[in-house]
Amino acid sequence: MKIVFLDAKTVGNDVNLDILKEFGELIIYETTSDNEKRERIQDAEIIITNKVVIDKEAIDSAKNLKLICVAATGMNNVDIEYANKKGIEVKNVVGYSTESVVQHTFAMAFYLIEQLKYYDDYVKSGKWSRSKIFTCIDRPFFEIHDKRWGIIGLGTIGKRVAQVAQSFGCDVVYYSTSGKNFDEKYKQVPLTNLLCTCDIISIHAPLNDKTKNLLNKNNLHRLNDYTVLLNLGRGGIINEEDLAKIFDEKKIFVGLDVTEKEPLDENSPLNFVKDKDRLLITPHIAWTSMEARDRLIMGIAKNIEDFIKRSKF
Repeated sequence: MKIVFLDAKTVGNDVNLDILKEFGELIIYETTSDNEKRERIQDAEIIITNKVVIDKEAIDSAKNLKLICVAATGMNNVDIEYANKKGIEVKNVVGYSTESVVQHTFAMAFYLIEQLKYYDDYVKSGKWSRSKIFTCIDRPFFEIHDKRWGIIGLGTIGKRVAQVAQSFGCDVVYYSTSGKNFDEKYKQVPLTNLLCTCDIISIHAPLNDKTKNLLNKNNLHRLNDYTVLLNLGRGGIINEEDLAKIFDEKKIFVGLDVTEKEPLDENSPLNFVKDKDRLLITPHIAWTSMEARDRLIMGIAKNIEDFIKRSKF
């Protein structure tokens, strides 16, 4: 079988893809533009894509296509309905990044809460060496023990964040964006209540019609000073223009691993906020621990193996 990986660079050059060679001829492209896509997949029986869009036109151009493997959990980059009409399977990988995203959530939280950038710069600038006392308390920080942690999106990742937060002694509450997730271990609250009562808020929801611009100028003003707001769900859940305005009006701390446009637009209002020490942005890396990416490749291999067994190729 001819297997084409369209954007292997997105899973990292350090990941071993050899297991995929066991299923046929593997052709690897680091990146693929829209102009290159159709030519590269025209003879493919299996396509592996992370972010390259496989739409109706792309599917029609791949005459031998039998399976689309998404190197991620979200499948919004594939026209699944049309693929199904054509008898083409679409498979994703779930659960591979949970621990990685949870770890990154707390890394971002502690970085902001303890204002580590300021203290790291303080030492490296030589100011500590010139100080007359052994410590520095220029920027006090709080303990998360006994603080309220609000979770927006109580899916698999949200529940794991809740468990870890609780182990630190946090009072955990949540808002279900789908209205379907219920967990009696934690208190479910309306979104407005969560925003104005929580010390730390983390988002772990997908982007859909219910979550698009969920946080905006109409509710972001409810955040209290010193609230820590983290988005590890999807860009677009927070209106970035509204967030930048509120950020300059209030003393909130914000950590984003996802943005509405990725890479972040150079003209994004987030690049022009006044106090950048209170803003942490990482380039969509929460899912990318070495272990998570290894699990992702193993999950893709398992999807291909299962497909071949079912199809009896």
